[in-house]
Amino acid sequence: MTTVNDIVAHMETIAPQRKKESWDNVGLSCGRPDKQVRTILVALDPFEDVAVEAVALGADLIVTHHPLLFYPAYQITSDSAIGRTILTLVQHDIAAFSAHTNLDIAPEGVGACLAASLGLEHICVIAPTETDEKGKVWGLLRRGTVPEQPLDSFLAHVKQALCAPGLRYASSGRSVHHVAVGGGACADEWKTALEAGCDTFVTADAKYNDFWDARDAGLTLIDAGHFYTENPVCAHLQRILREAFPEVSVQVSRIHRDCTKFF
Repeated sequence: MTTVNDIVAHMETIAPQRKKESWDNVGLSCGRPDKQVRTILVALDPFEDVAVEAVALGADLIVTHHPLLFYPAYQITSDSAIGRTILTLVQHDIAAFSAHTNLDIAPEGVGACLAASLGLEHICVIAPTETDEKGKVWGLLRRGTVPEQPLDSFLAHVKQALCAPGLRYASSGRSVHHVAVGGGACADEWKTALEAGCDTFVTADAKYNDFWDARDAGLTLIDAGHFYTENPVCAHLQRILREAFPEVSVQVSRIHRDCTKFF
């Protein structure tokens, strides 16, 4: 019998909780550790619509990248979305687990999945934080190469590969060959990407001045959206959980999506 504790223990081998940022809240945030798990729902966010989907699927556990709770919740009521989400999970005995900043830097985590999704070759970690006992390198950003090409061609590729509705970018005027990536809010790391010899940086949540400063320094900055740069990790989580627990049904959410739209 596979339990929630078994899933948590396996995820600890992928992205140990001790490697999270100090402000982060990861791990099991809701549910019974000894509960039997027959079905897992994987999503980027543990929001209300995902909780409802988990109920419909008959899931015993949701595994997400973003945590269910970032800050202390002083009231759990149906008056708030987070309250309704927690009430739904508790009512249906569904556990919730997340791996966030610890998964961002993992050797096969968010950055690695984004680099692979974009088809980068010769992928390596930029500014490694450590090399573990297995020789695997940890770090937030990845770099790699693509066949040298005009920026327009690479933009079209990024948009299609990530299924993004649009891209924000500032061009340095250079062609694209050496590419850095950082899933989610990594735009403030653009100097690290530039110092690593990259001509292009794909990330998200770039500020106005990030675009100007990166462009003026000779780096093309592409903001493909927080959701779209992190979403590739969901398929990876599905794959590793299926391999580790073949007796468990592991499904990726069909309804999780970015709530921001282009008009």
